[in-house]
Amino acid sequence: MKNPIVAVALSGGVDSLISGYLLKQRYKNVFGLHFITGYEKGPTDLRFLEDQLGFPVSCIDLSKVFEKKIVQYFIHTYLEGKTPNPCIICNKEIKFGELLKTAQNMGADFLATGHYATVVNQISCPDKKISNCYLEKGTDPLKDQSYFLSLLSSDQLEKIIFPLAGKTKKQVKQIAGANHLEPAHPSESQDICFIHDNNFSCFIQEKQGIKPQHGHIIDMNKKIIGQHKGLHQFTIGQRRGINCPAKEPYYVKNIDMKNNVLQVCFKKDLSLKTLKIAQINWNFSYKKIIPDIVTKIRYGHKGAISTLTLNGSCGEVVFDKPQNAITPGQAAVFYKDARVLGAGIIQ
Repeated sequence: MKNPIVAVALSGGVDSLISGYLLKQRYKNVFGLHFITGYEKGPTDLRFLEDQLGFPVSCIDLSKVFEKKIVQYFIHTYLEGKTPNPCIICNKEIKFGELLKTAQNMGADFLATGHYATVVNQISCPDKKISNCYLEKGTDPLKDQSYFLSLLSSDQLEKIIFPLAGKTKKQVKQIAGANHLEPAHPSESQDICFIHDNNFSCFIQEKQGIKPQHGHIIDMNKKIIGQHKGLHQFTIGQRRGINCPAKEPYYVKNIDMKNNVLQVCFKKDLSLKTLKIAQINWNFSYKKIIPDIVTKIRYGHKGAISTLTLNGSCGEVVFDKPQNAITPGQAAVFYKDARVLGAGIIQ
């Protein structure tokens, strides 16, 4: 494609700002998109971004679809006793779903963002130009965001540009300083953008209008050792808020929504060697059993050697060594070296 039209998602932060700046150096036809979710603390000065970048920036209201596909998903998953990762779903459904469609309707061939990750376009059939795009880790190990992008399909990746691929956060800040570029929002974005005070339980109570249901806390022997004030306040592996005195700290082992019971354990009992997954997005040659791959069970997890057994859209992971706090609702992401093989939701 000789002169592609590229849309860049601009949040107002330094990463997307520099992405826009780099795109402008490479492509003739660039425009910006700033989408709103309805949970912003305040407006973003789009004129400030336009003046620095030299291309127009449009504001796109995605608040209704964001509420339906992300916020309600988050709430309902929590109320099922699971711990969702809304950022992963947002990337799939909103940024590279709804926003990508909007960009294409506005004439864009590609959508760019300020993520730290790499898209590899592998031509599998040169004569017909059939490509199989896949994802790799970003260069900066401290900022790699491939985990959050792991549910993107090959078709989505084919329409995506990550200008920060190959760059570190330090380099991005240096580019900003050297070119006198200032973000509209200097502070880094938080993990869950629609919960400003990081209080999940209060957010769910207010949104759903529910009253906390008190219930029993039991230990590994099913002995009642205390009372909880609502299961939506807990997640697997959590230590705080249990408030049951013991010889060592308790951790959440299981959340039984049906019987309104919280089961706790000591740290040594928190590890598991096996997990089941569903809703798998697989982007590698299909084999029933895939040994010696690295599985990450949450963003902060270093990853562990494991064997994956696939069965359609479901599967089972067996780790070489037990892993702590395997949490239903979170994503399990599979790697071979830098390549993302796929991902699924932990059951």
